[in-house]
Amino acid sequence: MKPNKSYKMKNEELKMNSKKPLLQDTHGRDHAYLRISLIERCNLRCTYCMPEEGVKLSPKAHLMTYEEIYDIAKTFVAHGVTKIRLTGGEPLIRKDIPVILEKLATLPVELSITSNAVIIDKFISVLKANGVNKINVSLDSLDEGKFKHITRRHEFKKVYNNILLLVKEGFSVKVNAVLIKGFNDNEIVDFINFTKDLPIVVRFIEFMPFDGNRWDMSKMVSYAKVMAYANNAFSENRIERLQDAPNDTSKNYKIKGYKGSFAIISSVTNPFCDSCNRLRLTANGQLKNCLFSATESDLLTTLRQGNPIEPIIRKAVQAKFKVRGGMNTIEKLQEPKLHSKNRSMITIGG
Repeated sequence: MKPNKSYKMKNEELKMNSKKPLLQDTHGRDHAYLRISLIERCNLRCTYCMPEEGVKLSPKAHLMTYEEIYDIAKTFVAHGVTKIRLTGGEPLIRKDIPVILEKLATLPVELSITSNAVIIDKFISVLKANGVNKINVSLDSLDEGKFKHITRRHEFKKVYNNILLLVKEGFSVKVNAVLIKGFNDNEIVDFINFTKDLPIVVRFIEFMPFDGNRWDMSKMVSYAKVMAYANNAFSENRIERLQDAPNDTSKNYKIKGYKGSFAIISSVTNPFCDSCNRLRLTANGQLKNCLFSATESDLLTTLRQGNPIEPIIRKAVQAKFKVRGGMNTIEKLQEPKLHSKNRSMITIGG
């Protein structure tokens, strides 16, 4: 019996894909950036990240050990990853974070970290010793009362002072602010002015849908709206459009004369999927090929069985959609059944 034409075409496609670099998807995108979540727990309770009722945490035995984090990272680096960012939860509350940093620092990659900066002052020397120079800090309000409301914790002064400390210690600092209409959109100009005397980048992030964060389009502050605030506050000739880095997620601007700059990450209204080079590894060893993807690939179980993880990585990369986990229209993004299948942000990794 002769194989049918569609079977032969599928077989040829599989052969062609097997010859491609492991981290290249069907849209020609090469993935050189791996974000690794170290922990699902956090010392803040941000409303857009964690549902009010909390999340079901993975049992400790299901989380990657530092050896497993290193082994998986080493595999990705061998196939072209040049940048690793550690996230959480709050990665610095993991007790073996110094060991994780020391292990990953032996790999030929740029190592960076995302933190809420509540306790980062205790890790300055460890970060420096392991070549971690780039720090992203989550800060959604410059108002102490609003900070308490959105994080459900009294830690504003610590975070603010630790941002100043990081700058003083010579770190490259980006401050990430998730904008929510009616809550902190009136602070956009204040955040831009925060860059006047500090060599930091403030990045405004469009509110994105995840399980349990009660997202709807009306709460989102778009890229166009952010620029309207900026244009209204500063004369046009003072706002300078900066050159975006390759594979950058943000559109970058600077107020002339200011030490720092500001940027907008518009995942909803102006996605950057065409140049995406990112993959995500959750704390329990699941590979996500897109932040918006509802599907995951289990690397940890395969690793623990002593089997190679490359076939699973290849399959996951090849399955990556062209745009936002298949939600290629605003209408699809607004469909709760689609984005509620995804994890809460805290268990994905910021």
